[in-house]
Amino acid sequence: MRHLFVSQRMTVRRVKGHYDMAEQTVTAQEPTTVEGTAADAFIETIHNWGIDTIFGLPGDGINGLMEALRVHQEKVRFVQVRHEEAAAFMACAYAKYTGRLGCCIATSGPGAIHLLNGLYDAKMDGQPVLAITGMTYHDLIGTFYQQDVNTEALFSDVTVYNERVMSGSQAEELANMACRAALSRHGVAHITFPSDLQEVAHDAGQSKANIASHTSTNYRPEHALPTQNELERMAEILNSGKKVAILAGRGALDATDELEQVADLLAAPIAKPLLGKAAVPDESPYTTGGIGLLGTAPSEDAMENCDTLFMIGSSYPYMEFLPKPGAARGVQIDRDPERIGLRYPVEIGVTGDSKTVLQALIPLLKRKKDRSFLETAQKGMKQWWALLDERGQRRDTPMKPQVVAWELNRLLADDAIISTDSGTITTWAARYLRIKRGQMFSCSGNLATMAPGFPYANAAQVAFPNRQCIALVGDGGFTMLMGELATAVKYNLPVKIIIFKNNVLGQIKWEQMVFLGNPEYGVELQTLDFAGIADAAGAKGFTITDPTKCRATLEEALRHPGPAIIQAVVDPNEPPMPAKVKPEQVLKMAESLARGEPNRIRIGATLFRDKVDDLFVTGGHNDNADEGLIDKVKDKIRGIVE
Repeated sequence: MRHLFVSQRMTVRRVKGHYDMAEQTVTAQEPTTVEGTAADAFIETIHNWGIDTIFGLPGDGINGLMEALRVHQEKVRFVQVRHEEAAAFMACAYAKYTGRLGCCIATSGPGAIHLLNGLYDAKMDGQPVLAITGMTYHDLIGTFYQQDVNTEALFSDVTVYNERVMSGSQAEELANMACRAALSRHGVAHITFPSDLQEVAHDAGQSKANIASHTSTNYRPEHALPTQNELERMAEILNSGKKVAILAGRGALDATDELEQVADLLAAPIAKPLLGKAAVPDESPYTTGGIGLLGTAPSEDAMENCDTLFMIGSSYPYMEFLPKPGAARGVQIDRDPERIGLRYPVEIGVTGDSKTVLQALIPLLKRKKDRSFLETAQKGMKQWWALLDERGQRRDTPMKPQVVAWELNRLLADDAIISTDSGTITTWAARYLRIKRGQMFSCSGNLATMAPGFPYANAAQVAFPNRQCIALVGDGGFTMLMGELATAVKYNLPVKIIIFKNNVLGQIKWEQMVFLGNPEYGVELQTLDFAGIADAAGAKGFTITDPTKCRATLEEALRHPGPAIIQAVVDPNEPPMPAKVKPEQVLKMAESLARGEPNRIRIGATLFRDKVDDLFVTGGHNDNADEGLIDKVKDKIRGIVE
C-alpha cells in the first residue's frame, strides 16, 4: 500500500538548525452554513481547530462519526490502529512532536476503556489531546443496555474537560469548548457522543437560549510575562550565586539558545530530566546530561554542590536528586502556577513560557568571572563520556545492551525522532543516545508506562513522513502492543523498531533485587522470534547477537525503505546501575543473590568482573563510601562466584 501521509500542515518552524515547536494558534473562521448531521458538524468544527489526523478504531458506538470522517476524509484523515490504547498513545505523541492538538476516537464501552492508559500518559506529561468516545442510545443510558458504560464518570480524573453531547445542536459548541480547554489547560478533553445523536440533524434539539454559531475557533495561547520587579528579583538571586545549577525540563524544549546563553552567563551546568533531553544538545559544553537514576555523575555533583538552583520548565518528581531544602536558593519558571514551589522551596517563581521569560531575563544577568563550577562539571562530563564510550565498545558476549544503543547513536539522522519505552531500555537510551540539535526525543515521562515506544514512533512517522523515526523498546513492552506492527505495514510507515531482547522484565527484576534484596520472581518472559514475526507481518526482520556485527546490521536495517524490526539479543544480567551507586543498594543485591536468585552465578560474576569498588564510584566519585560495607559486599559476591 502506498504511503498515505504526504501533505502536512505543521506549526513547526526551522530555527538555526533545530526545530522550534510553536504552540498552536487558531484563527477565527468565517461563519459558514453548517449542513448535515451532528457528527458532520462536530468533525467540521474540530478540523477548524487544526485537527487533521485522528487515531482510532471503528465500532458501532461511533458509526455516525465514522460516516462523518468518511465524508470529510479529504480534510481529516483517520488512522486505523489495532488497539485503542495505541490510538491514545499516538495522539499523545502527535501532540508532543508537533506542538498541536492530538486526537483519538473509540467506540462505546470497552473501546473507551482501552483509551485510558494512553490518555493518562497525556495528562501526566501535560499534552493537549481530544478524546472522542461513543455512548449507547441517549434514552437507554442507565438501563443496563449493552456497553452502557458511564464514560463521563470513567474519564473524570484524566480530563480537564469532560462532557456528553445532549443534542445535535450542542455538538459544534462542545467541540469548540473541548479543543479550547485541551490547548489552554495542556491536558485531555473528552467528548462522549451517544450513538443515535450522532445521526440527527446538526440543529436538532436547539433551545431558545442557545444562539446558533455563538462560539468560534479563535484561540491564542497565553504568553504572560513576569513584572519588571519579578525579573529583577530573579536576576538578583542568580547573579549572587557562586555555584548556579540549571534544571531544564520539557517546558524548555523550544528555548535551546536561551538556555545556553543563560548557562554561559551564569557559568551554570544544565541538568536535564528525561523529557527535557532535547532541550540542549547532549554534547553542549553547558550540559551535564540526565539526572537521577538514569542520569550522570556530574549532574548529581552539580545538584549536591550548587548554592543556587534555577528550575526551568520542569517539575521533575524525584526530589532526592535535587539539593536538600535550604541548601540552595531557588528560582523557577513554569507555565503552570500549580507547579511553582512544588518540588523545591524556591524564593521566587514566575509563570510563563520559558523561552519568552528567559529572553526578558537575560539582559539583567551578569557574566560570572569565576567559571570553576562549570569547568568542574565539564571535566566530569569528559570522564563520563569516556566511560560510556568504553562500555559501548565492549565485544564480549552475550552482547551488552550498551553496545546496541552506542552503535545506534552513531547512525542516527541529524533530524531523527527517537521514542523509547519504560524499563531498563530507558537507561540505555537516556545515557547512550547523544541528542543533537534538530533531533526530537520523548517517552512516557511521569506515567512511565510500558508499551508507548512503538505507537509513539508510528505517530511521529505519520506526522513527519520524511524523517527517520526510531523506537527503542524492550521485549516486554513491545509485546503489549505488538499488533501495531500491522498499523505500520498497513500505512507503509518506515519506522525502525529496535527491540532489546533479554527475555525478562528487566526493570522489575533489578528493582526486586536492588531495592528489596529479594531474588527475582515472576519476571522471566517466554522467548519470541520478533524478526520472524516482522517478516510474517509484511515488515522486515533483523537479528543481532554478535557485538562485532551490530553496526553493520543496524546500517542495513536503517536503509530498508519500509517498517523494520531489529531484535538485539542482549545480556539479561547486565545491571542498569545508577550513576552513583549507594553501598546499601549493592548490599541489597548481594543479599538477593545469597537468598536464592536463580541467576546468581552469572550476575555475581558480572558484578565481580566490574570490580565492586567501581560500582560505588560509577562516573568518578563517591568519597563517602563505607569501606567496611564495601568489603562486606565483596565477600558476599566472592562467595557466590567461587
